[in-house]
Amino acid sequence: MTQAIQKTLRDSAALRWTALLLLALAMFCSYIFMDILSPIKDLMETTRGWDSTAFGTMQGSEVFLNVFVFFLIFAGIILDKMGVRFTAVLSGAVMLTGAIIKWYAVSESFMGSGLETWFNENLNYIPVFDELGVSPFYRGMPASAKFAACGFMIFGCGCEMAGITVSRGIVKWFKGREMALAMGSEMALARLGVATCMIFSPFFAKLGGQVSVSRSVAFGVVLMCIALIMFIVYFFMDKKLDSQTGEAEEKDDPFKISDLGKILTDSGFWLVALLCVLYYSAIFPFQKYAVNMLQCNLTLTPPEAGTFWSSNEVTIVQYGIMLIVAIAGFASNFQKVKSRKYLLLTLSILSLIVYCYMGYMRQSAESIFAVFPLLAVLITPILGSYVDHKGKAATMLVLGSLLLIACHLTFAFVLPAFKGNPVGGIIIAYATILVLGSSFSLVPASLWPSVPKLVDAKVIGSAYALIFWIQNIGLWLFPLLIGKVLDKTNPGVTDPTQFDYTAPLIMLACLGVAALVLGLVLKVVDKKKGIGLEEPNIKE
Repeated sequence: MTQAIQKTLRDSAALRWTALLLLALAMFCSYIFMDILSPIKDLMETTRGWDSTAFGTMQGSEVFLNVFVFFLIFAGIILDKMGVRFTAVLSGAVMLTGAIIKWYAVSESFMGSGLETWFNENLNYIPVFDELGVSPFYRGMPASAKFAACGFMIFGCGCEMAGITVSRGIVKWFKGREMALAMGSEMALARLGVATCMIFSPFFAKLGGQVSVSRSVAFGVVLMCIALIMFIVYFFMDKKLDSQTGEAEEKDDPFKISDLGKILTDSGFWLVALLCVLYYSAIFPFQKYAVNMLQCNLTLTPPEAGTFWSSNEVTIVQYGIMLIVAIAGFASNFQKVKSRKYLLLTLSILSLIVYCYMGYMRQSAESIFAVFPLLAVLITPILGSYVDHKGKAATMLVLGSLLLIACHLTFAFVLPAFKGNPVGGIIIAYATILVLGSSFSLVPASLWPSVPKLVDAKVIGSAYALIFWIQNIGLWLFPLLIGKVLDKTNPGVTDPTQFDYTAPLIMLACLGVAALVLGLVLKVVDKKKGIGLEEPNIKE
């Protein structure tokens, strides 16, 4: 009997981590598509006529249905009633559908079509939403941006559904084991999607010397097909696990509306949820503008045409070096032999230096910002393992908030002071971006594994859904606010590389201050009520 239990998929480390890899690869693809237009904001303005308000409104539309139609709440109910595997495949199919619509919206085929005419003439006024000031469209918004927003809304429903599903799946496969390490590792791999997007979105848009923004989105559509395949493979692994353990997700512990009351009346839950919305609102919306912010604050001189640094090949080489940085740094955390550990760590650091040098030689804002997740890939497993064995999750959230504040203020005041200094500015940019990425790694390693300590297991899907819903309010609002603030504080500026980003960055730093205050309050509440956020996940 004991021997049979030990042979379940969940008890096999290799198979347990294979399940995690499938989930993480699907999220890796979704993270790429999520920001597929972010590094080519300037091209969207010059080729599609989008100003910052149109760009921000479209980017914020990703979470519109999740917030205002409460789709995320329904997603949590679906997850609790139907289980991880069904919801995973459903989320993959929804993401792919939205991605295809967004691709068509920015394609050349849409331009001049009857559909473009319809979008120009309609959706200029949305009853109730316009009165509330939360409409995803506005009069004068380019038709391509409107239709892209529709596709992005659908994609966003699938993406956020996938997010809560992956979190629930990790809890299912890793509870009582290395759960924080698993969650941190999943997010570390997924966030490589940000770097991949920053490098390859401009690459495909400019491929062959002719600008086509639809090629970048088509690249993302292909990746969403891969994400769906990953979820389908996971479906069969999860089904096999249930057959071995005798679990029946779809039937046990049916969802009840009354269960939500237990979640919503918990002060610890609200502190974590508010921390989440403040912290993520200062990161994800920033990612959508970060490349353009660097273009505006760095002195970049394009390399001479015909040289290696201006070729397509350099993109592939630089991405290969990035993978060495990520893989070697990540693998170093799992080496028991010290010589191997330090060898891999040295290889990762040297490769990072080479990557940064190549970014400088390319004079490319998108390849500079692509270092954002690299330090996170290295330290997230360390942080996750620390939380598993030592605890201190709430303390890490406070530290992450402090780093967040410092980074946004550096972008706002220090980086512009180095404009005109091509070397100093890029060094400041690289250092700040790496620290910001590392601060971001503190959240998945500490916040998400804390949720199971706050709610009953049978409603954990709904708890994640509520947190994601609250988070999505910020992810809808702040891309829109950044775009509007940019237009208001830069009147008459027509060159997309000449915006002043000081005001939006101060706004994001204020979110970090609020998160810091809540983090300190959470530490006090945790100590008073004994929630256990500072305690390790694995009892030794």
